[in-house]
Amino acid sequence: MEHVVLPAWALLAYLAAGVLFILALRGLSSPATSRRGNRYGMIGMAMAVATTMATQAPIPPGHWWPRPSPEDLVILAKILIAIGLGAVIGITTARKIQMTAMPQLVAAFHSLVGLAAVLVGLAAYLNPAVFGILLPSGAISPDSRIELGLGIAIGAITFSGSVIAFAKLNGNMSGAPIMLPARHVINLGTLVAILGLVAWFTQDESLWVIAAITVLSFAIGFLLIIPIGGADMPVVVSMLNSYSGWAAAAMGFTLHNTAMIITGALVGSSGAILSYIMCKAMNRSFLSVIAGGFGTDAGAAGGEAREQRPWKRGSAEDAAFLLKEAENVIIIPGYGMAVAQAQHVLREMGDLLRKEGVGVKYAIHPVAGRMPGHMNVLLAEANVPYDDVFELEDIQGEFAQCDVASSSARTTW
Repeated sequence: MEHVVLPAWALLAYLAAGVLFILALRGLSSPATSRRGNRYGMIGMAMAVATTMATQAPIPPGHWWPRPSPEDLVILAKILIAIGLGAVIGITTARKIQMTAMPQLVAAFHSLVGLAAVLVGLAAYLNPAVFGILLPSGAISPDSRIELGLGIAIGAITFSGSVIAFAKLNGNMSGAPIMLPARHVINLGTLVAILGLVAWFTQDESLWVIAAITVLSFAIGFLLIIPIGGADMPVVVSMLNSYSGWAAAAMGFTLHNTAMIITGALVGSSGAILSYIMCKAMNRSFLSVIAGGFGTDAGAAGGEAREQRPWKRGSAEDAAFLLKEAENVIIIPGYGMAVAQAQHVLREMGDLLRKEGVGVKYAIHPVAGRMPGHMNVLLAEANVPYDDVFELEDIQGEFAQCDVASSSARTTW
């Protein structure tokens, strides 16, 4: 059975949706354009969903007019109910979730993307004719087998890994690393087995092969994340975001859906780049974090040895005196500000300092608040001027000239 040949307008619509997704990423890179970028993303997704509904709907177009059958109406009702439920859950979650809980929310959503990839892959395996991947001989095409195997494997790893990341971030399980004996051997052996089974699946499409790929992939997602401590969890969440993108792209090839391929590639590549940037900012080895502490012993996996420096305890009056007498102040907001919801007070303090002739700037660490962009959103909520907010790498040269650099990450001065 041939897959559905998309009309020219549908290909153009998918291309337009892909352009909007790229513009969305571009807009989200700056607080000043983030709202516009968010709108681009929503419009692009709406176009992609509408185009897919119009071209891949299970009801032939001729059945709609002049009178659809009861079976057609039941199918349509199921689709609309599913869309409605998703919309209600998304809107409710967005309205109720606190910014301090955003990392675990992102992890939870990634798990759903991974699970969706697994379910779509299994559905395509069980009913390949509907997906247009069945050869005249009655076998699934070799290319589609590779796409199915990789999509299911990556999706399963994303799901189980995201569940563990959510549990650690949400406090449902300890954030301390859980070290299994011979974990590196187990992890590498499991990964090799998964890749070997994917290769075997191209020759043998037996049910046990795809079942083994699924089970082992769920297991390796769990095994990779439990040895990682809570301090490295932001990088893990970002990398799981990347995994979910690659899973979506793999399923896009199976579904012959251009929008999924484009979106998945964008999410996958941007998530991987962001993870590398975060590791560099945290002075952590990218491979060490992603491989569950690979190359480190059990004692070092929970954190590095900290340099001990002399410090002086001060009161709020001491801090106020230092700030008032300073000429230039750099504020580094962190998770402490987010938990205390102190961004409005911080902005008021900045306004008071400016009235005294003090220069005030904000420096954002790449992983501030446990997730990139967390602090930017909170400062924007408090109406902190965009021109006063800088990425850490853009302002790090000014620290030597400033009089006071204050951090809310650990409530220290």
